[in-house]
Amino acid sequence: MSNAPVFSVDPQAFAADPYPALAGMRAQAPVCFVPELGATLITRRDDVFREEKRTGVFSSYQPGGLLQQIMGDNMMRKDGDAHMVERKALFPALSPRTVRDVWADKFRAIVTHHLETLKPKGQAELVRDFALPVAADALREMTGLTNMPTLRMDYCSQAMLDGCANYVGDADIRRKADAASASIDALIDARLVALRDAPDMSIISVLDQAGLSRDAIAGTIKVIIGGGQNEPRDAIAGTAWALMTHPDQHGRIREGKNSYKDAFGEYIRWVTPIGMTPRRVAKADTTCGVSFEPDDTVFFMFSSACRDGAHFDAPDAFDITRDVSAAIPFGAGPHFCAGAAASRCMIAEFALPMMFDQLPGLEIAGDVPFQGWAFRGPVSLPVRWKT
Repeated sequence: MSNAPVFSVDPQAFAADPYPALAGMRAQAPVCFVPELGATLITRRDDVFREEKRTGVFSSYQPGGLLQQIMGDNMMRKDGDAHMVERKALFPALSPRTVRDVWADKFRAIVTHHLETLKPKGQAELVRDFALPVAADALREMTGLTNMPTLRMDYCSQAMLDGCANYVGDADIRRKADAASASIDALIDARLVALRDAPDMSIISVLDQAGLSRDAIAGTIKVIIGGGQNEPRDAIAGTAWALMTHPDQHGRIREGKNSYKDAFGEYIRWVTPIGMTPRRVAKADTTCGVSFEPDDTVFFMFSSACRDGAHFDAPDAFDITRDVSAAIPFGAGPHFCAGAAASRCMIAEFALPMMFDQLPGLEIAGDVPFQGWAFRGPVSLPVRWKT
């Protein structure tokens, strides 16, 4: 175990609001062992930015880790050449050019469809009724899993993410995660048959055309379903909530002084949807004044890094005018989120502007609870608008 100072947290309080504890860690023990999580947390931005790139020490390869147990062998748990081979195979499906030329029109159609369904109603629960299905339908198209029902996409994503964050070993959480993973395998097998007859730019098809094995395709698809459903869903709803609770800043967008891209970038700095990434210590090393031993578990805390006062003035405030170039919500090393361009496009170019344009007078109509530290977002967002 590392010799980092111990910093204890209340797991329930940490899930409800991790930011006070993370601020305490950055100030008192920026690299600390949290016994309730069984891991050493690295919390300052510059340390995360630097150390995440040292994969020879802080390895993504975690044999027997929760993510590998649930999702199978996948590129998120590989380093070096093994990782780059699969990442290069994936790139054509999610490159900025493919997002522009293939996925943007599909994003527009998906958002249009769900807004047309909502507009006459005058009220909704925005996470469930808009953010969730928009993210799921976009993911169905990009992955190629068009045989997966919209709500099932969100369920499987959440079940697997819950399983990957199940550090307390809850048996029911694990059972649901394993069942979700197995159901995705069956859907992939069915789609592979069709896509081999009619290849396209979907992730399944692109990986298959690149010669990846069925198991490698399945592992990558499951990882993408995890982050690719959770992050856009929570960022759509969360950024909408942030703008509705900061009408002066939303006014700047309407006046052309800022953009929805600025709002999205600031929100994912402020409330980072994917708050951390785990690593296994591959060899003994000393950094940040702490000595690590092989097989120690380390969490790089993106959510803490993005609120580091060394880089951001008033880091706990939402401010769409700030420079967010130092923020690392998508990661900083070789595992930088492959879907970042797709996420920005779907949310900042379509979901947010079209939602505020087509739901006039959109306002919050109830409590908006947030939850989570490894993955964080609004649990529900009741809203109403003029019809």
